[in-house]
Amino acid sequence: MTGLLELDDVHMSFGKVVVADALSLSLAPGEILGVVGPNGAGKTSMLNLITGNLVPSRGRVMLDGTDVTRLPVHVRARLGIGRTHQVPQPFGGMSVFENVLVGTMYAGQAGRGGDHVAAAVDALRKTDLIGRANLLAGRLPLLDRKRLELARALATGPRVLLLDEIAGGLTEPEVERLVGTISDIRDGGIGIIWIEHLVSALLSVVDRLVATNLGRVLADGEPRAVMASREVQSVYLGAEVIV
Repeated sequence: MTGLLELDDVHMSFGKVVVADALSLSLAPGEILGVVGPNGAGKTSMLNLITGNLVPSRGRVMLDGTDVTRLPVHVRARLGIGRTHQVPQPFGGMSVFENVLVGTMYAGQAGRGGDHVAAAVDALRKTDLIGRANLLAGRLPLLDRKRLELARALATGPRVLLLDEIAGGLTEPEVERLVGTISDIRDGGIGIIWIEHLVSALLSVVDRLVATNLGRVLADGEPRAVMASREVQSVYLGAEVIV
């Protein structure tokens, strides 16, 4: 196993509901790995297993060769795992800058003695939010709340960035802007795992695509080839489509 991030034979279930079934995948530095699958396929649970919100009953989670399977969330964050959530939950009564500053103070940068303010400003610049730094986060429109979610994750200084349906609810031009930002982040060497139902957004930027169902990998490879797979179309889309 040589990737930046590795899941090795990971298993997790809640009673009879299996969310990870012999799940194995890898992520390289500077790679964007897209993940698709129907509702209930275990996609968000996979991210929770990577961040430490869930602990597998079997298997390992490896970060740059280090076994982090049993480490708590805050330790993994300081080791370089950052994430966004499906529904942005900013501190609405705080400014955009303060929201991002909290991220860098209590996650990655705090554990490395970094410059909190500089890290926050850099994250705001990378997400095109520097001009809104002093606005109350609770007053932001949806696109900017999504960008703030991304900025808070970037402020921790991640080596691995996990995106959970960050394009959901955005207009086509907004998605295009977001894809551009994610592409720029990848160019900085960060490995990205992006779960998204908006397949067109994934196909425009990901290097590799994984399709999952019932906690297991159905297909892993070149994005359009994965989406053209009959098994993927049958399980995920329910019909044959042209991609």
